[in-house]
Amino acid sequence: MNTLIYYAFNILILSVVLLLVGLVKPKWILFWVKNPTRLPIIMLSSVLFMTAAVMFGEGNKQLKQEKAQTSVSQPAAPSSEVPVVAPVTSVPAATPATAPTH
Repeated sequence: MNTLIYYAFNILILSVVLLLVGLVKPKWILFWVKNPTRLPIIMLSSVLFMTAAVMFGEGNKQLKQEKAQTSVSQPAAPSSEVPVVAPVTSVPAATPATAPTH
């Protein structure tokens, strides 16, 4: 799996957990603020969600480019095997051509 896709899933999980915990208890997330509200929590989780979406898209784009590059480069690679030619042991006798009769 691509590293960007892996991190995108982790950031997505983080944003969902941050949103759920922040909506229930905003003081747990914004512990340095005297009276925290839910709006900064929603904005922060939205930014994390958008970051995860962009990372997932870029990771998929990289995977498609790598697959296209490997599929194009494989047929063009020269084969290192030498073909073996088998000798012909017998040739069937040719039949003489006859003129058609009417």
